[in-house]
Amino acid sequence: MTMSETEMMLKGYGLTTAEFFYGMPDYVHVLNSFVWQEYDVAPDHPRLFEFIEYWQREIEGPLHSVRFNHRKMIAPGEWRNVVGEFTLH
Repeated sequence: MTMSETEMMLKGYGLTTAEFFYGMPDYVHVLNSFVWQEYDVAPDHPRLFEFIEYWQREIEGPLHSVRFNHRKMIAPGEWRNVVGEFTLH
């Protein structure tokens, strides 16, 4: 069973964006880039490292470098439980 995005954010997942720079298989001195985005858990980033291992195992273009950023979508001070709502007109 997969979790919804909201459930993942409440369990500590954040959005990880990675930019992969890799050499073209036939032209290794030409760098290309690929952007990858997934919900992941910092600081271990298991999904990111799983994708890097997949890349090295299955894709012909050798990795040159990876640059990534992680952002929690819901921080502890940003979420609060609301028990009531008032409506005016």
